[in-house]
Amino acid sequence: MRIFRSNREQKREGLSWDERWKGRDKGLIACWEVGNALSQKDHQLAEKARNGELPVLGWKGGVSKKIQGKKYGPLYYLAQWQGLRGEDLDIDIAQEKEMTCSKTGMRVIYTADPAKYSKL
Repeated sequence: MRIFRSNREQKREGLSWDERWKGRDKGLIACWEVGNALSQKDHQLAEKARNGELPVLGWKGGVSKKIQGKKYGPLYYLAQWQGLRGEDLDIDIAQEKEMTCSKTGMRVIYTADPAKYSKL
């Protein structure tokens, strides 16, 4: 299932916690909105994201240094990152998305499967 929200749409306001986190989008729009807000507050962080870096954010999935093996992160990170970059939210929750951090070269796989990203 694809979750899409355009930057041209008005910001959602007055939603309950359940509406933000338990709706059809499973909280991805809320994460994307946080990324949009963060881009207005931290222009340097937004620029890093626009340059392909995967900075450390509020969700697992950011990279501060390269490690051995695979790294997984939740789709929540990907949604926040898209918002930080000023992009439309566009995520297919049935698909994993692999990205490589332009700064560290670390590959990260973003997934909806918590069993993958919850491992230490």
